[in-house]
Amino acid sequence: MLFPDMTVLENLQMGAYLGRARKKLADSMDWVYGLFPILQKRQSQLAGTLSGGEQQMVAIGRGLMSLPRLLILDEPSLGLAPMLVAEVFQVIQKINQEGVAILLVEQNVHQSLKISNRAYLLENGSIAMEGRASELLDRDYIRESYLGI
Repeated sequence: MLFPDMTVLENLQMGAYLGRARKKLADSMDWVYGLFPILQKRQSQLAGTLSGGEQQMVAIGRGLMSLPRLLILDEPSLGLAPMLVAEVFQVIQKINQEGVAILLVEQNVHQSLKISNRAYLLENGSIAMEGRASELLDRDYIRESYLGI
């Protein structure tokens, strides 16, 4: 969720409001702008006027501004153009490689499994399958039911 009547910069700054994040505001801002360069160009634009993909970038960026050890993302690819989906997943993978644990809830099974270490498949609210993401990606059940292969 964004603050639509606030600028991109103000939305990002809200993420660094408390604790140690406030002291490292400049470094965090550089990190987020490095991940999402378009946000630096749009920093004075109202967040509510951004495209869906750009709004998603602001939301992820604002979460990162708090310098989390764990970032929980709920359907970050929902409603995005295919080209942006790939970009968002690349950034999620990069964030993880930089030491932030990611808990990803996502309907895009193939992209999720490609960037994950571990996965849990939920069916009707219960864990139906779990394991290393690479192993689940190779299972026939996953390929047939969720990937259409």
